[in-house]
Amino acid sequence: MTLFSAALLFFLVMDPFGNIPLFLSALKQTPRERQPVVIVREMLIALVILLAFMFFGRQLMDLLQVSPAALGVAGGVVLFLIALKMVFPDAGGLHEKIEGEPLVVPLAVPLIAGPSAISAAMLMASREPGEWPLWTGALLIAWAASGLILLAATRLSRHLGARGLAALERLMGLILTVIAVQMLLSGIAQFLHLPAGAQPPL
Repeated sequence: MTLFSAALLFFLVMDPFGNIPLFLSALKQTPRERQPVVIVREMLIALVILLAFMFFGRQLMDLLQVSPAALGVAGGVVLFLIALKMVFPDAGGLHEKIEGEPLVVPLAVPLIAGPSAISAAMLMASREPGEWPLWTGALLIAWAASGLILLAATRLSRHLGARGLAALERLMGLILTVIAVQMLLSGIAQFLHLPAGAQPPL
């Protein structure tokens, strides 16, 4: 996986466009001049959490005796479910009323450092631990891009509107679906000791 493809994967699972309405709702009680500070703080908290899982997730998987193949399949399934949620959103979601200024929950976790982003970080680091500078760089690129989008959330929401944001989220969901299926197939191939593009025996 290249730097661009890894950064794209992280960007898709962070889903900044889909998170714009949720961020605006969570920050409704926060003064407008304070909102950029809160967003930056929550983004930094999310980054620390993702880096922790990236660098120490392998030890956790070893402790739980989870194989890289199982992690690949699980990560693919989680990403696939997240992608389906993005393509076919329902009436559910984050509707919890937040009093005052949000801290950690729900902005940092689970909106940015959610199950899909954590799974992606752990999966990349466990598959090729020697490539940690690449994975770290990809995560930082996606994190910075997501942060810039969320800092401009009010302006983007006003210009794109609800339909524009929904269309962008569904487009990212379609791309993420393809990535999730490939991740799932790679995990199965690894379990069967086959090359990622090979066909399993009938």
